[in-house]
Amino acid sequence: MKSVSALENIKKKGLFGNYEGKDEKNLVKISEIKNLLIVQIVQFKNSIYPLNDIAIDGLKLSNEVLKTNYNENTRILWNGPKNWLLVSNNKTLIKNIKEPLKETDFAVTDLSHSRAVINIEGENSKEIIKKGCPYNLNALKKDQCVNSVFNGITVTIDMTNDNPINLRLFVLRSFGESLYESVTDACLEDGYKSL
Repeated sequence: MKSVSALENIKKKGLFGNYEGKDEKNLVKISEIKNLLIVQIVQFKNSIYPLNDIAIDGLKLSNEVLKTNYNENTRILWNGPKNWLLVSNNKTLIKNIKEPLKETDFAVTDLSHSRAVINIEGENSKEIIKKGCPYNLNALKKDQCVNSVFNGITVTIDMTNDNPINLRLFVLRSFGESLYESVTDACLEDGYKSL
């Protein structure tokens, strides 16, 4: 069975909005990231298992607010106290996650097919998200993440780069189309390229 993207039937490639007369490389680029392993890891409230003893794909579970630990294939986003979101290009990593995370101390849930991921790249990326997000995005730095809302839709924002600015927006699959439409509407004023 083939996996179908949340944006399969609505996302179109091309230039849109007020792009005429502008250098294409300076336009914000919007794309969907597919085929990711997305796993929620939650440490139980009563668990005293030391986090320093755990490494997944060589990465530690950080309890530092907004912190993202990462390597070439995997990012572990702090999602709240004792709560992380693991995102990886390596879909076989799921087999290795449960080994260090004992089920008496952790809940491990594969969310891969329940999320849509929209990538926004370009110098105006934060300005676009500011149009619908109450969080002070000026405070968000590279390799930090935050849970917030965009036009009433709950999102997790992960800043993967700062030159050029690159933001990943994670949303429930059922809100993927609405989020995509909201983000692209916010881009029309300056123009954007859909990849």
